[in-house]
Amino acid sequence: MAKIKNTVIDGNTAAAHVAYAFSEVAAIYPITPSSPMGEYTDAWASMGLKNVFGKPVDVIEMQSEAGAAGAVHGSLSGGAMTTTYTASQGLLLMIPNMHKIAGEMLPTVFHVSARSLAVQSLSIFGDHSDVMSTRNTGFALMAATGVQETMDLALVSHLATLKAQVPFLNFFDGFRTSHELQKVEEISFDTVKKLIEPEYIERFRDRAMRPEKPVVKVAAQNPDVYFQGRETVNKYYDAVPAIVQEYMDKAAKLIGRQYKLFDYVGDAQAEKIIIAMGSGCDTIEHAVNALTKRGEKVGAVKVRLYRPFSVKHFLDVIPNTVKKVAVLDRTKEPGAIGEPLYMDAALALAPKNITVIGGRYGLSSKGFTPSMVKAVYDHLDGKCSHNFTVGINDDVSNLSIPIKEHIHVTPDDVVNCIFWGFGSDGTVGAKKNTIKIIGENTDMNAQGYFLYDSKKSGGVTVTHLRFGKSSVNMPWLIDDADFVACHKPAYIGRYDMLGRIKPGGTFLLNTRVEPDKAFICLTREEQKIIIDRKIKFYVIDALKIAREVGLGSRINTVMKACFFKISGVLPEKVAIGLVKDFIKKSFSNKGEDIVKMNWNAVDKSGEGLHKVEIPTTLPKEALIAPPLLPKDANAFARDIVLPIMTFKGDDIPVSKMSFDGTLPIGTTRLEKRGIAPRVPKWISENCIQCNQCAQSCPHAAIRAKQIAPGNLDGAPESFTTLKSNTKNDKDLQYKIQVYIEDCQACGVCLVTCPAKNKALEWSPVETEREAGENANEAFFSSLPEDVLDGAPETSVKG
Repeated sequence: MAKIKNTVIDGNTAAAHVAYAFSEVAAIYPITPSSPMGEYTDAWASMGLKNVFGKPVDVIEMQSEAGAAGAVHGSLSGGAMTTTYTASQGLLLMIPNMHKIAGEMLPTVFHVSARSLAVQSLSIFGDHSDVMSTRNTGFALMAATGVQETMDLALVSHLATLKAQVPFLNFFDGFRTSHELQKVEEISFDTVKKLIEPEYIERFRDRAMRPEKPVVKVAAQNPDVYFQGRETVNKYYDAVPAIVQEYMDKAAKLIGRQYKLFDYVGDAQAEKIIIAMGSGCDTIEHAVNALTKRGEKVGAVKVRLYRPFSVKHFLDVIPNTVKKVAVLDRTKEPGAIGEPLYMDAALALAPKNITVIGGRYGLSSKGFTPSMVKAVYDHLDGKCSHNFTVGINDDVSNLSIPIKEHIHVTPDDVVNCIFWGFGSDGTVGAKKNTIKIIGENTDMNAQGYFLYDSKKSGGVTVTHLRFGKSSVNMPWLIDDADFVACHKPAYIGRYDMLGRIKPGGTFLLNTRVEPDKAFICLTREEQKIIIDRKIKFYVIDALKIAREVGLGSRINTVMKACFFKISGVLPEKVAIGLVKDFIKKSFSNKGEDIVKMNWNAVDKSGEGLHKVEIPTTLPKEALIAPPLLPKDANAFARDIVLPIMTFKGDDIPVSKMSFDGTLPIGTTRLEKRGIAPRVPKWISENCIQCNQCAQSCPHAAIRAKQIAPGNLDGAPESFTTLKSNTKNDKDLQYKIQVYIEDCQACGVCLVTCPAKNKALEWSPVETEREAGENANEAFFSSLPEDVLDGAPETSVKG
């Protein structure tokens, strides 16, 4: 077996690594979540990295995915080893060229991070809707379950396409696999070279269009010959399964990992099995292992080569004892008898007189857990109805099945950690570094998955990390955390951060509150969890330390150091040494000053970290979290917006959703996030009434109005105004209002203010709440917007 290097990478990197080795040309166009594959390929080519043919890849970015597919077609026709990367609507744009590429028997591999299609709504997250739309193109479809498998099956796909002369689409779940970090064994280019059979590359090049060997590409065939022409390819497709298995076997001898077209896991005499493909297979396998230990006769089939579908290889792995089968598809085809994988499996199993039902799960990266797997097996024992769903509450069609039992499958030696961060605070980057530090410097396995909302910046990020000697190939969110960290104090009382923490776990909070006051600054529910579960509670003012050492609001280094100090994942001295080494490696190109700033942050984190004394009984004081919606909020706000805002959108039933995807207008105003630790305070006596702050605020958190004196009746006592400086005869007043719950503390307004003595200054958000700014906002919003007397239309104020 070849010597293989351990590295921590995501699925996109794994696929791009192999594709780069085999490719001379890569035609790309970015689309989430596949964009990193093209970016890595372009970066490696720019660095002069050579493929297995001794040359950098020629990367061509086209005007769209349709153009990229056309470029691939042309490049292949010219005899160049070519690849591309795409997903979702981008893959749909490639379908016309995919039919031509397959029809002309041109070997290539498209790498797809499978993603939802835009139907009732766009979604950037993962399922199999896009790849299932290509199953009639003639491309072979290869499905990977995780990061390691993505790399391995990419290798098999590139080898098989050359011998079979059938193009391949190598896909893996968008985000769940494409962006998940895993410790894997990297396949070296030397290993790739050993597996390549040059005669198939020579055959491919010999078929290329070139002047010295001219041919005509058939543009049209009439009814007399078209049918016959389509049937000429049968023997090639019939040969694909055996060729793929051949290369799986050959690769196994060098990389040490054996795959089959269909892999069975579970009891050899199983009576109930699940059939699936993609990352859900690993979830199913963990559940199967746990259930078989309890004596249950269950099993599962992992589908790897979906097209061409080999009935023989499929039936070979099905135990003769099987009585009931549930086929899970990660896509929906409205109006069909069943989803694609179900249709294939049901037809293949028809002669066996087995009950086969189909169900849907995990659309748009909806979580899929071992407990849901158990629910599917329970459904086979019970109602056993076809066309079911799992993981949602369908109270309209009543197709969803209940989850009756929570099963625990995580090995005891695995440490589970959840980090609640803020987009742009460096949390996600720091945790990626944490995984690399542990994964590449110890014998522990490491996994990281990162949840984002759809905001470009400033959104909530939730990082799930697992470490342990046991396998951590667990593609579901952590529900039993040993360690939880909150990097944003505004999240206290808003999100259920402690609901998933284990008894005896550790909670780390970044806050400006003094340690002796920290416990009473939690909500009553949070206090109760900490006492009842005997949670260890630590606090640190990471923002203060970051600013002291010159890092501004980037608290990631401070929080990373605190994690290693108290989590126990590694010995503290070893961990801190590795953190500092990684800092030097990461920031040395930015100068010695940056390295020293981060080193200082690591050192100061120890001084600023405090353990909070936990009382034995609940104190009298507790935080009462501000309401997220006004009292008069409508049904849409209560039923849809509020659960989404509090990360409980998974609980929204089907009946509350719009059937056509339409939404009421103006919903953004309902989301009062309250995430700024400090907000601008208006200093009216310094204001020159230029409105520049209101114009510059990217979040509409600062607004200006002229106000008629009569409209000030009933204003809160804290509602201050000054006389407007516009030329008007109505004695108008002027007001700058800061919407403190909408502010993100970016500071643009303070920088923009042209006054010699700034009319805005920072103030703690708690201070402004106590000063009555929420009431001021409500009154300000009720005032007329169109009092523009004396303000020219060509001015900012007009």
